[in-house]
Amino acid sequence: MRRSATLVISGVVFVDLLGFTLILPTLPFYAAGLGATGAWFGALMSAYSVAQLLAAPVLGRLSDRYGRRPLVLLTLAGSAVSLALTGLADSLVLLLVTRLLAGACGGSISVAQAYLADAVPAERRTGAMAQMGAAIGLAFVLGPALGGVLAPFGFAACAYAAAALAAVNLLAAVLWLPEPGRHAEPAEPGTDRRIPVALLAGTGFLAMAAYVGVETTLAFLARDRFGWDATTIGLALAACGLAMVVVQAGPVFLLAKRYGDGRVAAAGAALMAVCLVGVALSETWWQCLAAVCLLSAGHGLLTPTVSSLLAAAGPAGRRGARLGTGQSAGAAARIVGPAAAGLLFDVGAAVPYLVGAVSAALAAVTVLAVPELEPTGREEAV
Repeated sequence: MRRSATLVISGVVFVDLLGFTLILPTLPFYAAGLGATGAWFGALMSAYSVAQLLAAPVLGRLSDRYGRRPLVLLTLAGSAVSLALTGLADSLVLLLVTRLLAGACGGSISVAQAYLADAVPAERRTGAMAQMGAAIGLAFVLGPALGGVLAPFGFAACAYAAAALAAVNLLAAVLWLPEPGRHAEPAEPGTDRRIPVALLAGTGFLAMAAYVGVETTLAFLARDRFGWDATTIGLALAACGLAMVVVQAGPVFLLAKRYGDGRVAAAGAALMAVCLVGVALSETWWQCLAAVCLLSAGHGLLTPTVSSLLAAAGPAGRRGARLGTGQSAGAAARIVGPAAAGLLFDVGAAVPYLVGAVSAALAAVTVLAVPELEPTGREEAV
């Protein structure tokens, strides 16, 4: 039952994000057709993360109170509605509203992570988080590709196809996704360790800010240094996504089992820091490509282990709130990181990568400062 639930919730998240990423290739062109200026386009791209920043902790707390399954179903329904409305949006204001709704529903990832943490024993938690991370990464690889195939049919067709996919996903979840069970109450009140939670959220913020800075500026750096065109950039980003998926499909669980989540997360952050310096100093295209792929692998080591640590950082009855805080920190980084990287790139092409290396190194320090939390998982009757 637990293994089946793990596969189902990972599949649900994969299909949900596949539908979301399907519209990304055509969204900029559609917005431009509606008269979007640079400021409008920035608002449209930031709206998703802003809404996710605000919604993720709320959804997590609601799932602690009312159960994981109802909140997963609610957000899946919201995804289907937001995508359908996106296809109908004929003005920039309506398009912005649909992006906000989609972002609010995107906070469901923290609920799905809490679902996994409830459904599996503590010793399998990191592997389950990594499996979900691989599903998310695969959706970000395949979704834009599918969107590119559907692009000739127009933006509305892409949005409606994504909405149909989301509706089928909702139906599948209704039929096959069980409630993972009641949450165990903590043995003693006040065991929710707030300082480690803040440190873990800070780790996620620092690492994500460094990572999205690369996504923002890599096209410009590679164009100027190596003459890459849009197709080459797309292939390079796809290779990065695949590197993350491969790491999360198995190695991260084996490493965490042997060395512990905290050490693996710190190693991932340290690898990110080294690779960011490598990108800044790269002199050939293959050095740059190898650095960004290893950078993605490092991020793939960090994200599921930090989520697993958050799940174990206190009582099961507050797990959704903690994971929501982590998801909210990631959303904040996706707002701040691109803007900061863009400004730093204007100072110098290598500057955002060097600053990102410092940010990733700080992430390694913060996660190592967190006390070992795994014993908490053994106290919970999940």
